[in-house]
Amino acid sequence: MEWMQLPRTWLALLFAGLSPAVMAEAPSVGETCYLDGWHRPLLCHRLALTDAPERPELAVMVAPAVSETDEEPLYLLAGGPGQAASDLAPLLQALEPVNRQRDIVMVDRRGSGRSGAFRCDIDEQLSISLEEFAQGLAGCYLARPEFADSLSSRQTVDDLEMVRRALGHERVALWGGSWGTRTALLYQQWYPESLSELVLDAVAPIETKVFLTAQAAEKALRKLERDCSRDPACARLGDWREQLDQLLAEWDSGAAHPIPDPLTGQPAAKPMARWELANGIRAMLYDPVAAAQLPFAVTQASRGNFAPLAGLSGAFIHAADSMAMGLTFSVACAEELNRITAAEVAADSRDSFLGTAFYDLFRRGCDEWPVREKPYREPAPRDHPVLLISGEADPITPPRYAEEALDYLEDKQHLVVAGGGHINSRRGCIPRLIADFLAEPSSKLDVSCIDSIRRPPFMAAEFGPDLGAVGEMKPGEGAQ
Repeated sequence: MEWMQLPRTWLALLFAGLSPAVMAEAPSVGETCYLDGWHRPLLCHRLALTDAPERPELAVMVAPAVSETDEEPLYLLAGGPGQAASDLAPLLQALEPVNRQRDIVMVDRRGSGRSGAFRCDIDEQLSISLEEFAQGLAGCYLARPEFADSLSSRQTVDDLEMVRRALGHERVALWGGSWGTRTALLYQQWYPESLSELVLDAVAPIETKVFLTAQAAEKALRKLERDCSRDPACARLGDWREQLDQLLAEWDSGAAHPIPDPLTGQPAAKPMARWELANGIRAMLYDPVAAAQLPFAVTQASRGNFAPLAGLSGAFIHAADSMAMGLTFSVACAEELNRITAAEVAADSRDSFLGTAFYDLFRRGCDEWPVREKPYREPAPRDHPVLLISGEADPITPPRYAEEALDYLEDKQHLVVAGGGHINSRRGCIPRLIADFLAEPSSKLDVSCIDSIRRPPFMAAEFGPDLGAVGEMKPGEGAQ
């Protein structure tokens, strides 16, 4: 669900007829299976692709509806690019009201998850230079160049349409998260007659250059700084933003710091690079729980205690492990990096804590991943009902993307979660609003319940928040 996170500890990221070159055999009869994070049995299928490099199989997992109805199924589209839909199984808990009436379908796109994950194993290292990273990518690409060049969003959308037909679904609703929203919007463009509704969480519009993320990350950090200053417990930490800027300046000067391994607590074998630290900070802004611990962790690091900062980074290791890096770079290099100019990078990175740290990883990686460019056409107007969900403090897909870049969507509603990070479908009353929207997509939602969604309490000391001083705080408010 989250944008790609590399290397293993620090870098958060990150994102009408069948194609005649690809044919599929009939899906296998669904077998009972289970996924971590969901308590009910699923039906799992293998869809063999007969005319494609390496002849992969698509893994398709279906959570059957509790009641038999005529409602269209809901397909879940994962982010990254490089995350597997099967990793979204925990989201089924939030979507349980939807699952009462609708099948929920997860398709691992080619090169991810159970559909032949295209991994490069570079993320096993805890610290790595950009050059080492690029060298590792070069070897990964050269081992499977034809497969790497075959992967694309067009292929993924065509595969989804194949699955829809193979499962006998007349039309489908789509939920997309992060880069999955891009996939969903492309499906809407290319197969409009197959679609009923869209739910898009953390919107990455087709025409938006989402790998330019420095300004979005800077604004998310400033919103965290604002909310911390209005919370009595967090405010007592002092000017942690200035301390963070000082830490980053020291890294720029070449100073090395003893960042411990987040899993063992032992000193790391190699000092952390500045680009790793900056991307690690960006990663923490994805999750409001992690962001609430960041001011304390920075304060401690400024005093020479890096254990809280390292421990906080460990929360993202599982997300990094779930990404198929080969798939990530095949899509990012062919569809995103090639349309970004140097002037745009300079403007985006100016006066931000992140600078070019996120972009540089992909720019250098794409030098060693020479896939063909695969541009998109300008989106055409579409009238499907669409529910947009944004986090006010999302460091990569801010609310303005949904507000400013989707004029071609003629029937849309937009929910903005105050203080929310990246992906908010499981928070507060959002699951109920998703269910209400899918049940009656033409009706205007009552969104007043969103006001009750608060930031988690800020960490104030080694043992957590000062619950005696303040509970969960709504952004823009002090303690009551």
